[in-house]
Amino acid sequence: MSVVENTEGRLRSLIKRIWRSVFRHGLPDTDLDRMTTVVSNFFLHIVPAKVHPNSLRASYTLGLGVISAFLFVFLSVTGIILMFHYVPSTRLAYLDILDLKYVISYGQLLRNVHRWAAHAMVAVVFLHMARVFYTASYKPPREFNWTLGLVLLLVTLFLSFTGYLLPWDQLAYWAIVVGTNIAKYTPIIGDKIRFMLLGGNTVGQGALLRFYVLHVALLPALACILIAVHIWRVRKDGGLSRPDDYELSEVSGDRNGDTKNNKQVLVAAVPGPSLMVDAQDPDVSMPSWPHLTWRITLVCLAVFFLLMLSGYWFDAPLLEIANLEHPENPAKAPWYFLGLQELVSYSALTGGVLVPGLILIGLILIPYVDSDIRGRGQWFSQVGGAGAAFLSFAGGVVVAPLLTWLQTSYGIRVLYPDAHQLWTDLVNPASVFVFLIVVISLFVMRITRSTRLAAYVVFSAFFGGALTYTVIGVFFRGPNWILVWPF
Repeated sequence: MSVVENTEGRLRSLIKRIWRSVFRHGLPDTDLDRMTTVVSNFFLHIVPAKVHPNSLRASYTLGLGVISAFLFVFLSVTGIILMFHYVPSTRLAYLDILDLKYVISYGQLLRNVHRWAAHAMVAVVFLHMARVFYTASYKPPREFNWTLGLVLLLVTLFLSFTGYLLPWDQLAYWAIVVGTNIAKYTPIIGDKIRFMLLGGNTVGQGALLRFYVLHVALLPALACILIAVHIWRVRKDGGLSRPDDYELSEVSGDRNGDTKNNKQVLVAAVPGPSLMVDAQDPDVSMPSWPHLTWRITLVCLAVFFLLMLSGYWFDAPLLEIANLEHPENPAKAPWYFLGLQELVSYSALTGGVLVPGLILIGLILIPYVDSDIRGRGQWFSQVGGAGAAFLSFAGGVVVAPLLTWLQTSYGIRVLYPDAHQLWTDLVNPASVFVFLIVVISLFVMRITRSTRLAAYVVFSAFFGGALTYTVIGVFFRGPNWILVWPF
């Protein structure tokens, strides 16, 4: 063997050792190798070694959890790049946005996709919550993870809200003024919350700096922790929920006992007992690679393509630089808070405190009130559930604008201008809407003896009402917050 051949052989051996030190397994060709690769890979170990076929059905999950996680990663990457071209200063912030638009290569595209991804994440996380509700995936043992999901929804809203101010234009400035004014309606601590957010009594340099720190550091760190715990709980709770005919008795029985004798293949890949092993039946489960990993890859690529397409065709809005002396009319909160702004316009107490508080408390209590495990993992498992949900949603869509119209013509302030504020707080579209939902849900529960159907009514009606009030705020509110026809 020549010196050249000997040197080439050593070089190939060195490259191979370096490669194997990073990638310890080649492309697997057996189920055992696939599971071993998933468990030993830093990125792949997020998913389980084996997955149930029900979890792979697009019609069941709609891919909303994967899309939410991908959007968060996408926003993190694009946000870090944007940080190199932005200074959180009231003097420079708007100029930096102009530089992104006119000077920096692909700066406008970068800002566009970041903006649209942020809006998309708010919508997708909310839809993910709705999917979990309608498939009863919050039922035992997943109650705590439902609560974590609600916290993640709130964090997502505040992530988007804190980023809204950073362009420092008229749209951003007055949206934050409205949004923080809504926050001060919180009893006792409202003014303190607003002062803490703004770093003073007005939206200025202190507010911009605080929103920047919250947006790029504190809230993303909190979101990372919550997402990690959320995914971990999914794994430890037996994976995604599935219909009862897929459930094993062991899931609700002795989870520590080794009553399954046919899980040796999975144990060989993942030494030691785990709830995920016990919850998945090896006879029906399949390796996550390639069945789950390829689906995740395709979903992420599709979302990435849509984001880039949206960023190319639609520019993120940018008005003139923020001017404290010339308020926008109407000054509107970000679109995801416009439904709340609409309710506050009726009554600060009812719309800004009571209704949001009741909704949040109700959402938290859902898995503890409806704790019967029957029907979990199925869309509208209760007989008549789909019909009840659709009619309630349609009712919310119809009743909300009707109450708004009645308020303009026959509201307390219209009929009795000198009426006490208490009457305005008690009788307004928000309070009447909640009253109707409660009465109808109690009637449904009494007639059908079904807590689940009553929950469908409440959730779907609020869903329809929130969507409608948001649409009203976006399109049908003009100067001085009067109703206008936008078309």
